[in-house]
Amino acid sequence: MAQLPFGSDPRTDILRRVQEALIERFGRIVRPPEKRRPPEWVLVHGVIGAQTKTAASNASTDALLAEYGSWEAVAAAPVEQLEARLQRQTFPSVAAKRLKDCLTAIIEARGAVDLRHLSNLETADAMAWLETLPGVARKNSAGVMNASTFNRRAMVIDGHHRRIIQRMGLVPAKADTAKTYNALMPIVPDEWSAEDMDEHHLLLKKLGQTYCRPRRAQCDGCPVRRDCKTGTSSSSAR
Repeated sequence: MAQLPFGSDPRTDILRRVQEALIERFGRIVRPPEKRRPPEWVLVHGVIGAQTKTAASNASTDALLAEYGSWEAVAAAPVEQLEARLQRQTFPSVAAKRLKDCLTAIIEARGAVDLRHLSNLETADAMAWLETLPGVARKNSAGVMNASTFNRRAMVIDGHHRRIIQRMGLVPAKADTAKTYNALMPIVPDEWSAEDMDEHHLLLKKLGQTYCRPRRAQCDGCPVRRDCKTGTSSSSAR
């Protein structure tokens, strides 16, 4: 069966409408250039950030670099010491081990915690390299490429994002993050920049924290309900 040309899928128009509706409801959520961190910082943030609020992970990542002075020094620290420094995280013991293993693997491969070589790779190849590292999966690899100074077109998909687009019927209902990414990227509007994709993720995260919560989604008043299979189904069932 012939595939639709990139960007011609009708779901692409849904993504455009979703973006417009969320901006109208929540306002712009734009990451200014000065807030883009080095890719190594974004990687660490993702590795330690499982089920932890962004502000806490930001603080932990900044504190590690401020105390140790370099990511190589963080890698050399005993895992027990790192665990003590990561008490803001939801799972500090897991975060500490993953962080040490990840940084050590980068040093073994590159001689230092330095991801500049990824700038010479295509985005998919760079993400594949990152995903060979301990504790790095699709959300984190996309985050390094999109939200850091790399500023690449890669969609970051967290739990909120995945839940919403599954409920909307845009991707398979039981797809994991990697499969969701693979299903979503081909239908992203051609004209969207890396910044647009970053804002899309942040807007969907906001929607997931307000209306489209994990339990008891508040479909009434949801700004994207008309394009959501779950929302329209709940309306017609009344």
